[in-house]
Amino acid sequence: MRIWHQSFTVLDDVPHYRDALARHLRSQARPDTEIEFHGMKAGTYPSDYPGTHIGYAYLSGLHKEQFVHAALQAEDEGCDAFLIATIPDTAYEEVRTLVDIPVVAFGQTSVLMAAQLGDRVGIVNFIGALEPRLRRNMRDYRLDPLVGPIVQVDAEFSDVMAAYADPQPLLKAFTWAARKAIEAGANVIVPGEGPLNVFLADQGVSRVDDVPVLDSLGTCVRVAELRAAQFRATGLVPARRGFYGARPPRPLVDAARDFYGTNRTLT
Repeated sequence: MRIWHQSFTVLDDVPHYRDALARHLRSQARPDTEIEFHGMKAGTYPSDYPGTHIGYAYLSGLHKEQFVHAALQAEDEGCDAFLIATIPDTAYEEVRTLVDIPVVAFGQTSVLMAAQLGDRVGIVNFIGALEPRLRRNMRDYRLDPLVGPIVQVDAEFSDVMAAYADPQPLLKAFTWAARKAIEAGANVIVPGEGPLNVFLADQGVSRVDDVPVLDSLGTCVRVAELRAAQFRATGLVPARRGFYGARPPRPLVDAARDFYGTNRTLT
């Protein structure tokens, strides 16, 4: 089984995260599962920090095309599932209409699985500008009644990267933020953004006090395996009716992408 993991980060710009991500997710997958790690195209961001773009509606939306391009390539190359490994679920609605292989989205999947551990999900992340996007996504998924506080860790992207060498400051900051979410009513915690999630998993953090902390990306890999097995066995695909479900013919998609120069730019 092959899973295409698509990050919103230029992975080669953040080798500590890239290596920890690969080590952790491979430990969560079945022995016969191959995870292919892909990030954004080199030069996508003016720095190695995608938060400079991810917090703006236009810039974040502009980068959807890289996820579309990746999903089409994943299906063309015979991958069994496509994992959108960023909590705002970039291009999820679009990608799901373009491919038949299962598409698993970080934010949606994490909240759905967390709901099996508690009935009030707190999200703890480190990009405050994402909260409106996350709230809107949860409304669109009809999951907003489950999601309570969204609390920011007092850390920047550079602090998360530095924590792989010196973990204690980030562990302390996360624990403080998680307890704040718990005080606001959360009884299960979803770590937002891959780098924080992977760091916590690497440190063996699965609870704060009596509240579980979900391994979001590890969970997504397991769900991708399940969905891929269902697809192989039964051909199960999403609804293909209406604006948010109908799959356009591939020649039509390719012609439109050629017009905008997408294939030429991203290949």
